[in-house]
Amino acid sequence: MSEAFSLRGLTKRFGPVHAVEELTIEVSRGEVVALLGPNGAGKSTTIDMLLGLTRPDEGEVRVFGGDARAAVDAGRMAAMVQNGFLLRDTTPAELVGLMRSMYREPLPAAEVFERAGITDFANRRCGKLSGGQLQRVRYALALAGDPELLVLDEPTAAMDVDGRRSFWASMHEFSAGGRTVLFATHYLAEAEDYADRVVLVRHGRVVADGTVAEVRAAVSGRVLRAVVRGANKVELAALSGVTTARIQGGRAELACADSDLAIRALLTTFPDASDIEITAVGLEEAFLALTGDEHTDEPEGALR
Repeated sequence: MSEAFSLRGLTKRFGPVHAVEELTIEVSRGEVVALLGPNGAGKSTTIDMLLGLTRPDEGEVRVFGGDARAAVDAGRMAAMVQNGFLLRDTTPAELVGLMRSMYREPLPAAEVFERAGITDFANRRCGKLSGGQLQRVRYALALAGDPELLVLDEPTAAMDVDGRRSFWASMHEFSAGGRTVLFATHYLAEAEDYADRVVLVRHGRVVADGTVAEVRAAVSGRVLRAVVRGANKVELAALSGVTTARIQGGRAELACADSDLAIRALLTTFPDASDIEITAVGLEEAFLALTGDEHTDEPEGALR
C-alpha cells in the first residue's frame, strides 16, 4: 500500500519542555491507527504538527507525499477535535452546508448527516444539543469534504455506549474504501477493538508500534485478578512473582512475572482470596507497563 503520511524525526520544544522528541511514524493508506499515551506524552502536539497547525523544530511531515497544509486545503485531510467550538445559534445543517461549500467535491449533505448520525437533529440549534450530539456534529464537519485521511482527537468523548457503537460502525464504513484514520483516545477498549495498529508514545517518543497482539507481546507475564479482603497495594506488590499491583472495583489486579509463584504466594499470605482469574496481558496492562512512570490517571474503558 502507498503511504498516507509520514512523521520523520519530529522534535518540538516549548521552552525547556521537550513535548516531542525524534518521533517517527509512517502510516500506509487504508490503515486505522490508534495513537495512545498518558497525558503529556506528546499526542496532541504530534497531531498539531501532522495537521500543519504547529511547525516542528526538527524533522519532516509529509501527507500524501506533499505538504500537510496543502492536503488540508485540498480536502484530502480533515480533523475532528474534541473541543472544537460550534456556534450556539447555528444548526448542524447550516454548519455542514458552510463546510461543504469550501470543497470542490464534497459528500452530499444527506450522506454526511446519515454517516455522522445527525439527521434527527440537523435543524436544531447547536446550543440545544447534548455533548454527545455535538461530537457527532464535529464528525459531520470532518466528513463534509470527503477526506482521504481523517484525524480524530478523542472522537467519542461525551458519547454514550450506543453513540460510540454507531460512531465506530461509521468509521468501519469510512475506512473500508481505503481511507486512512488516525485517532487518539483514552478509551483503550476502542483501540483494542477497532485499530489495525497501535502506536504508544511516552515522553514524546514512540515506545511501541504494532498490532494490538504485538504491543501486548512487548510486555511479558500475566495478570492475576482476585478478591482479596483487607489487603493493600503495598502488601500485594511485595508478593513473590508480582511486579506491580493495584486495587480497582474491589478486586486486586497483579501484574506477574511468574504467575505460578504469585498465586502460591497470594494464597499463602491471603488464604481467603477468592474469585481468582489469571489472564494474558491485555492492552491496558501493556499501556501501564510501557508508560508507567508518566501514568497518573486510570485509563478509561478498562479492558476486561
